[in-house]
Amino acid sequence: MDTDAHISMDVIRAVKQAHEGQLMGMANVIGVGIGFRTCQGLRTNEPALVVMVSRKIPPELLNPDERIPAEIDGVPVDVQEVGQIHIQ
Repeated sequence: MDTDAHISMDVIRAVKQAHEGQLMGMANVIGVGIGFRTCQGLRTNEPALVVMVSRKIPPELLNPDERIPAEIDGVPVDVQEVGQIHIQ
């Protein structure tokens, strides 16, 4: 699918709702949200399902079932390293 800024937030919201539980069950995943893809630390205008991880691990070090897909149901997925989140 040719992804661009024309993917509606409603579509991304539906994909998030459908897949959030599965994604949150993956090791290292600490949050799932809706936002924009980042590239080399800069935000783009491409809407995406954002999967937040405590640290990024190179895909070649993960088993295939541990890898977060680049796209889910036609919606681009952006994995963003956010570190540990502590709630006080």
